[in-house]
Amino acid sequence: MNIKYRLLLILLIINVNALVSQNNFDIIFPQNNREQLCQRCTQTFTKKSKEVKFSIVKDKSNNLFFEVNDKKWFTQLFKNSGDGIAIDIVSKKRYDCTIVELEDKQLKGHLLKPVYASALKRGLRPSGTNKFKVRVGVLPKSFANDNELEYNILFLNDKNLCRYQTLFNLDSYAWDLLDMGMYLESLTYKTKLGASKGGEGYTLKHKTLKFIIPFEKNKSEYSQEDIKPLYDSLQLTDFTIKKINIKAYASVEGNLKRNIELQEQRANSIAKALQSFQKSTIINEVSSSENWVEFLNDVSDTKYASFKKLSKSEIKRKLVGEVSKELEIYLKKHRKAVVSLELEKKDKFKDKSANELLSLFKVSIANDNVDEVTEIQNSLFEKLKNQEISPDFLDKMNLPQQVKYARNLNNNSVYKYFMEERNLLISMNELERLEKLTPKDGKVKYNLSVLKFTLWRANYQPVDAIAFKKQILGLKQFGISQTLIQRMLINYHIVKSEKYMRKRDYTNKDKAVAYILKNYKKITLSDFDYLSLSQYLTYYSNYKNAIELLEKKVRSISVDEDLLFYYLNMTLIDNELTKKADYRTIMLNAINMNKERYCKLFNSKDDGGVTFQLLDNEYLRKTYCENCNAEE
Repeated sequence: MNIKYRLLLILLIINVNALVSQNNFDIIFPQNNREQLCQRCTQTFTKKSKEVKFSIVKDKSNNLFFEVNDKKWFTQLFKNSGDGIAIDIVSKKRYDCTIVELEDKQLKGHLLKPVYASALKRGLRPSGTNKFKVRVGVLPKSFANDNELEYNILFLNDKNLCRYQTLFNLDSYAWDLLDMGMYLESLTYKTKLGASKGGEGYTLKHKTLKFIIPFEKNKSEYSQEDIKPLYDSLQLTDFTIKKINIKAYASVEGNLKRNIELQEQRANSIAKALQSFQKSTIINEVSSSENWVEFLNDVSDTKYASFKKLSKSEIKRKLVGEVSKELEIYLKKHRKAVVSLELEKKDKFKDKSANELLSLFKVSIANDNVDEVTEIQNSLFEKLKNQEISPDFLDKMNLPQQVKYARNLNNNSVYKYFMEERNLLISMNELERLEKLTPKDGKVKYNLSVLKFTLWRANYQPVDAIAFKKQILGLKQFGISQTLIQRMLINYHIVKSEKYMRKRDYTNKDKAVAYILKNYKKITLSDFDYLSLSQYLTYYSNYKNAIELLEKKVRSISVDEDLLFYYLNMTLIDNELTKKADYRTIMLNAINMNKERYCKLFNSKDDGGVTFQLLDNEYLRKTYCENCNAEE
């Protein structure tokens, strides 16, 4: 699904008991009797289904609209004449880092005149699929040149302020099914690219290997002799290295600029040494940072645990002399490179053109040389992956409908789908014909099931859900592992929950979600899977479960960037959590990984951020101003 979801979630409910009225139209700010006065409003929110969402949107004419996806709940909320909405317009200027202490005001910005039930109900109009909106104000001209604004909502019950809410924006990538892969020579994956990998798009995974190279203190060069044992251990008889991704980490003591320079030298020397073992060019991706994550984790159980409360510059000032020597037992482990190698199979036909390969392909078929047919087919697939030829070229690779070419027929059909999703039905029809030719081939049956998921989820054709589940369970008798079947069953319930959601059948939707929560631990999840599942749970407002899913992953220095930032999106609103020293470790991990992206979280939600009102939290503001608003 090439869709970008923006989930607008409720952020804060400020205690209005402390608010004192000061010429705010006719709004009443209740004090001691607030609970009684706001009882009906409170009950309406308490009974609100977690699937009900609302937000404030601005059009090109600067009109502000209250948008909601449940008309019935809207009507219950604004029942009496004094029930209404008022908008508080907040500017990011309020949080400027030069301001020593934020002003403690009952409202954060500029209050607009309230709009009450009669006008709200009269003005409510459809706004896209399953959404409704009503105009609740217009942006004053004085804010015309301010591009960093947000809109908080005052919910009024008989003109009493009962809820003051800030909205935030959870900017996610298309949440998806768990990666099931499809069988080619082996199980092959077509994985969606997240924001950290360049936005929308897909990649076919190659074989990958990951390992760690420790760095000796003050050593920056690596020779062939240093790397040869590592290279030999890879046993690259059938593969060559296509890409190296090196994340180099420096220990945190010393000058930041010098640390980064040293790590880049080390990383580049590793890449150079590995390149010396093969002729074909290796693509290098190198990044360097200080290893704050493991440092703060390691000092937690030492007498230096108090360092976790200090700023980075304060820690550096203390990490000298005897302190540095005493902590060297940890620091030496922090100097290292995490190296990921992406491998591709050696291709003896690599230098031949596509047309030459096609001619050889036809000759090999005529000679019944099945092994060579497979080699040539794989060589053409590599050219497809590298976009050297068009996906239409697959139609020229005509194969006999014979059992001995079953593997090649399967591969051709799968590649058609991998290269162009619009070939779904073509690939499915071809695999169904192949299934008749090889009725006991589990790999073909598995591939058909994967394609049926896309068919079912996108409503391209009717799918009998009960029969499909039976089909998935039946894969076991054809040699498909229980782990792969379990992944499919989780995906089955993901699709079922979507369909229940569209019908507003929340009870059965919750049962499908419960199945997923009960069973996902039975399978091994990749970072992509963790991200997909957490986004899925967030979409259905299961925030607690989504957060718990990622908690352990985000404490690792090698965590996937998209997964880490998704976790931050969900948790930055928790004032108690952000005060914890462990949370600071997670934030520093994000800053080291992608400082610009971290700082952007505190933009306005209309400018790609979560909300700049997170900076009401003094702890977050301190971290933001230290890392995003000043030179370290």
